[in-house]
Amino acid sequence: MKMILFIIFFICSYRVCCQVNDTIQLSLHEVVEMAKQKSIASKQAATVKETKYWQWRTYRSNYQPQLSLSGTFPGYSKTFTQVVQPDGTIIFQPIHNDNSSLNLSFTQSIAATGGTIFGTTQLQRFDDFEGKTSSYNGVPFGIGYSQPLWQFNSLNWDKKIEPLKFSESRQVFIESMEQISITASGYFFDLLLAQVNLQIAETNLVNTQNILRIANEKLDLGKISKNEILQLQLEQLKAKKAVGIAKRDMQIATLNLRAYTGLPSTTMIALALPAASINMKVATERVLTEAYANRSDAIAFTRRIAEAKRDVAKARGDNGLNAVLTARLGYSNSAIKISKVYQNPQDQQLVQLDFTIPILDWGRSKSRTKTAQANQQFTQYAVEQDKQIFTQQIVTQVTLFDMMREQVVLTADADSIASEKYQIAKDRYVLGNLSITDLSIAFQEKDQAKRDYISALRDFWGAYYQLRYLSLYDFENNRKINYK
Repeated sequence: MKMILFIIFFICSYRVCCQVNDTIQLSLHEVVEMAKQKSIASKQAATVKETKYWQWRTYRSNYQPQLSLSGTFPGYSKTFTQVVQPDGTIIFQPIHNDNSSLNLSFTQSIAATGGTIFGTTQLQRFDDFEGKTSSYNGVPFGIGYSQPLWQFNSLNWDKKIEPLKFSESRQVFIESMEQISITASGYFFDLLLAQVNLQIAETNLVNTQNILRIANEKLDLGKISKNEILQLQLEQLKAKKAVGIAKRDMQIATLNLRAYTGLPSTTMIALALPAASINMKVATERVLTEAYANRSDAIAFTRRIAEAKRDVAKARGDNGLNAVLTARLGYSNSAIKISKVYQNPQDQQLVQLDFTIPILDWGRSKSRTKTAQANQQFTQYAVEQDKQIFTQQIVTQVTLFDMMREQVVLTADADSIASEKYQIAKDRYVLGNLSITDLSIAFQEKDQAKRDYISALRDFWGAYYQLRYLSLYDFENNRKINYK
């Protein structure tokens, strides 16, 4: 007998342990952190951040020396080619040769002027298989400089704009993570409200069943009418229906939370009620200061103005007058042996000015410049408008946060009062000095007060995370928000 009792106890204990292990209790903070680490949105944000980083590296490489090796090896050819004779006739001559070459060159862009310093060393070998001869031509050393004149300097403008873009992208990543917090908190309160609704529905069903049982005893004693029994039976049906709807809503909310945070589908989730207050002080001026220091929008204001100025400079530079001055000097030589190429090479100089001057463009250049200037003016107005909206949004959010803090306290008091009122009403109905209508009213007020409290908590924490998102500052711990 003792062995049987021990086995039963062991089985029951095992089931309880399995239930405990299959259920995970999560707080709001844990759900938010889990979403930041495991959600698809966090992985997408990290990928975008990495992409922007490599774009930044690509930009930086434009200002570094570039070294390249090019060539043709082999350059073998065996064919017939036409040769024009002095009398204008053509004779097709056979050719059989190899013309191979190697060229090692470097370039260095000069951002201040938009010019390019370049250097090269070349070697070329020509083999004539018909004449059985070989010769070499080479440039042991050559250096030069190419300078566009009166043209748009993209390198100089990129130095002003690309760092802003990179800083903006880093702040966008932080904003994306904070947006995940907002979304995750929404899913958290969706499930919390669903769980509370299920708890309310199940409690109401039990209470309705108990009241109906007592009412049936009163009916047998002739103390209440059949109409009250029917009303309670209707309330019981409503309570059963509410339980079914609450279970369905909880399953949907659970699936949404699991999908977003990456929780296993086999894990049951029990949510802890979040705190009703936060130990932090928020001043509008401080939030505005942090927002303009941290937000990507604040950086974008400067970037947009710089891009508009760049477009004006580009329109002026692309006015049709194009000129490029190129200067090059070095040494070159040719010989029948490779070693002779590098002995006593000859001087090599080049000075060249290529230009294009528009004679008649029917005002095209002027129109492009005026269009860019108009767009610059429009961008300045748009940025000023966006700054006003940016500031107003933060001021509104600070006010909303303070209001939500007060609403949580008020709804908590209302929930406590409604619960006490319902308990009194239920006791009075059992004693027979309260109507079923008044009991039903107290019943509904209790449920609504509980839901209002959860909604107030949702609004409060939503305002908290929204404040973090708008300022990228943790006012609770007095530090800037940053992610590695």
